[in-house]
Amino acid sequence: MQITKQLALFVANRPGMLARICEVLSAAQINIYAISTSDTVDHIVVRMVVSDPKKALHIFEEHGSLVVETDVLMIDGSNKPGSLASIAHKLAGAKINIEYVYSATSPHAQKGLLILRASNPLKALKVLNS
Repeated sequence: MQITKQLALFVANRPGMLARICEVLSAAQINIYAISTSDTVDHIVVRMVVSDPKKALHIFEEHGSLVVETDVLMIDGSNKPGSLASIAHKLAGAKINIEYVYSATSPHAQKGLLILRASNPLKALKVLNS
């Protein structure tokens, strides 16, 4: 479990945009560890945790894209019922709000990767590590 940088990229909501983003990262040898999108009528927000956030940020800014960098928790946790409930209860008990989470895990995997945006990432890390 660690605090890491997440990039939120705001792009036009049209065919091929995600392909271009992934292509640019691939050409720069930057791996995507986690990705989530949310859409509106005219744009999409692509949230991602990547292997080299500083380099990715620089590349996106060079292309004139609006990018926001945020601290999030990256949790490599158990893939079993109740894991997220346990995390949520610990944070709630410490009065830490979970602003959003995203994850994906193969049904047969023992572990999964969870990205969690907390109202106080440093305090959340301390609570979850205790």
